[in-house]
Amino acid sequence: MPTLRLVRHKLSKTGLRSPLLWVRHRGFQASDVFTASYPRSGSTWLRFILVELLAGQSSGFKNVNQLSPDVGEHSGAYPLLPEAGRLIKTHELYQDAYKRAIYLSRDPRDVVLSEYAYQNALGVTSKSFDAFLDDFLQNGVNPFGLWIDHVNSWLDAAESKGCQLLVVRFEDMRRETEGSLARMMDFLRVPVEASAIRKAIENNSLEQMKAKEKVTPQRASAKGRFVGSGSVAGWKDRITPAQLQRIDQRAGSAMSRLGYAPAGEAAEALQEVQA
Repeated sequence: MPTLRLVRHKLSKTGLRSPLLWVRHRGFQASDVFTASYPRSGSTWLRFILVELLAGQSSGFKNVNQLSPDVGEHSGAYPLLPEAGRLIKTHELYQDAYKRAIYLSRDPRDVVLSEYAYQNALGVTSKSFDAFLDDFLQNGVNPFGLWIDHVNSWLDAAESKGCQLLVVRFEDMRRETEGSLARMMDFLRVPVEASAIRKAIENNSLEQMKAKEKVTPQRASAKGRFVGSGSVAGWKDRITPAQLQRIDQRAGSAMSRLGYAPAGEAAEALQEVQA
């Protein structure tokens, strides 16, 4: 299994995916809304809460994957949204077929740490973190391209009016979960009581999510675990200054578009305050 998983992982990063993408991106409706994100950005947590609010039932891996399926598995998805719209998950770069979406972003410094731990546990990388970071910034580490290109493709689509986009940062959702979800439900045009939002948050805490995974282990789980720690700014104690400088140089522009301060800017601001 590890060998097969490694082969599939390598093939997924080649041009062989192009025909598959074409097949998967068919049969959408104008009323569909996508939950978009780069991998390891918190989309599973987001979908669990949204499904509970929209479907009025407790979320688990089985019903969430049925009610809010991946792109390519959406043909039989239940219409959770107004005008028979479906809530469809995608990790892909922006595609012209995406007309309305919630884009969940996460600080790339936390994303790369989470992706490295995940791939290491799956056995699809044996590189050092330093080498993995270079791939993350320059070559890509999964089928969905560079984090930089992913962010820019979605934000550019919103600016050109190609996609009606609501951008939500994972960090803001962790800090102000109720308010972030209220904004999303407004975007989805589904009225919901604040008490229902609070209940859905409580039912899908990190501890609850891990318990749900134990009940329904995931095929893509790493050493029996798919749900991560959901850390915010965990990178501050784990990425070296030299590595942070490389991230600033390569990803700083895309980070700034989302309101993430490059490490160099943050350090300069701190020095000014201390002075």
